[in-house]
Amino acid sequence: MAAVYVNQEEGLKRVINNKKLYVKLLTKFKNETNLTELLRSIEEKNYEKAETCAHTLKGLSGNLSLTALYEKATALDAQLKIQVIDADAVAGITACFNETQKAIDEILAAHG
Repeated sequence: MAAVYVNQEEGLKRVINNKKLYVKLLTKFKNETNLTELLRSIEEKNYEKAETCAHTLKGLSGNLSLTALYEKATALDAQLKIQVIDADAVAGITACFNETQKAIDEILAAHG
């Protein structure tokens, strides 16, 4: 099954089908996401800060219906809570984030 990076139909429902608002929120997400801070915090073993970053990413991706990223962020958030971080989870969220950004770029280009 292919990953769903952006579920536009669900995302639009969350903003009462206001396309302009959804595009604005996707743009804001793209420009203000804290993945770098999350990865740095994990590298520095600052798990409290990393958990906050993962939880924020989970919430934002869930609210925008960035489905695959939400799933990865949820899994990493759970790992950070118990401070047992799987390197594959970190690599997975990074790759998923990059694919999600590409999908958002395509949406923004279409709604330019």
